[in-house]
Amino acid sequence: MNAQPLIDAARLLVADDKGLLAIDESTSTCNKRFASLSIPQTEETRRTYRELIITTPGLGEYISGVILYDETIRQKANNGIPFLDILHEVKIIPGIKVATGAKDMAGHPGEKITEGLDGLRDRLKDYFRMGARFAKWRAVLTPGKGNPQSWLH
Repeated sequence: MNAQPLIDAARLLVADDKGLLAIDESTSTCNKRFASLSIPQTEETRRTYRELIITTPGLGEYISGVILYDETIRQKANNGIPFLDILHEVKIIPGIKVATGAKDMAGHPGEKITEGLDGLRDRLKDYFRMGARFAKWRAVLTPGKGNPQSWLH
């Protein structure tokens, strides 16, 4: 493994006091937000919403990296330009959320487990080929007495 590209990306992500932008909501999470505002819950509406974000004038002046979702990394702007090309043009490093979601843990009501380890190696290779240069993994933890994660407090 050549770690240098990851090291280079990490340095660029923290350079110039810029921040990261997460537009990695899953389809279901984005749809819930849209539903609460009476916005149609379609792939086209989600694409348009995310296009509005990544084409914001001056975005690259303040944002060094954008975390995308599987649906988003594959999308194109209305003019046919891939989102990844738009980000590269303004020198924003694309990243990808690789966890596939939090599910209820069997036998432990109220406890969640984050899925996505199965097939992760191949997904990472595909995302890298697409242009992603870093990855995000988020795990949902619910500490509390009697929960498997109760050691956290």
